[in-house]
Amino acid sequence: MNIRRHIITSTLAGVSVLGLLALSACSPESGARTEDGKLRVTASFYPMEYLAQQIGGKHVEVTDLTKPGVEPHDLELTPKQTGQLGESGAIVYLKGLQPAVDAAVAQSGVKHVADAAALTSLEKHGTEVDGHHHTTGDNHSHSESEGGKDPHIWLDPVKYAEVAKGVNKTLAQADPAHKADFQKNTDALVKKLDGLNKEFRDGLKKRSSDTFLTTHAAFGYLAERYGLTEEAISGLDPEAEPSAHRIKDLHTLATEHHVSTVFFETIANPATAKALAGDLHLKTDVLDPLEGITGKSRGKDYFGVQRANLAALQKALGSK
Repeated sequence: MNIRRHIITSTLAGVSVLGLLALSACSPESGARTEDGKLRVTASFYPMEYLAQQIGGKHVEVTDLTKPGVEPHDLELTPKQTGQLGESGAIVYLKGLQPAVDAAVAQSGVKHVADAAALTSLEKHGTEVDGHHHTTGDNHSHSESEGGKDPHIWLDPVKYAEVAKGVNKTLAQADPAHKADFQKNTDALVKKLDGLNKEFRDGLKKRSSDTFLTTHAAFGYLAERYGLTEEAISGLDPEAEPSAHRIKDLHTLATEHHVSTVFFETIANPATAKALAGDLHLKTDVLDPLEGITGKSRGKDYFGVQRANLAALQKALGSK
């Protein structure tokens, strides 16, 4: 009888251990590190990937859900990507920009998540008519974040620095052993962003025009930061077609505000911008919303592209 009790007890114990191992294998934290101990970080698109890489440094392995050349707003995740997301040690994303990512993050069970939209203040852009800082087109798409607020915070170096500080805290919670390194890297990045802010402020100080035309309203925060007026052809949705009324308005605005250039971007189709520029006898140039880096990008990283954007704006606005 004692022997039977011992066998039953041992068997139950074994089953319990196997059960715990099975639960551990299914846990979101089980695949949180690589074989060499790096924290697995999943980023939703390039600006979030850049922050994770710069702050995490050698202690992280970052996977970007949005491949170069893909329009982030329209991203659809594969089952494999969704599975990998659930095995992350940390996630860095911007809620409201990519609906597929929002849904996957909500279901992932990952404990350490940095939502850029919650790390700085968001504002409504793209809904004003003759607003103080900028007006946009007629279309308000899924690319607006919750409450109809503009998600393009990364184009403002000041707001991007605020997000960086929040990402630092998330990575430190996910990997406390390297908290000091994350802080050091964050301080260095914030200092560079402060410098970039000064470059924009000084570089755009003396100009002959305040107004610039773009294909879609990605530059609301940047315009507001430096006292510019963004006039977007197609609102917040880069693929939307402008109405005839909007095109007529742009003709008037271009004349009244001495606009010299119609900007298009590297990922979206430039046909509408080029057609408008042709009608108005204006130049065209690239103003990159920095949603991804490709071989066509005017810079190898965030800072390179932002400085190219500054040079393009200076030229278009007649900066001295």
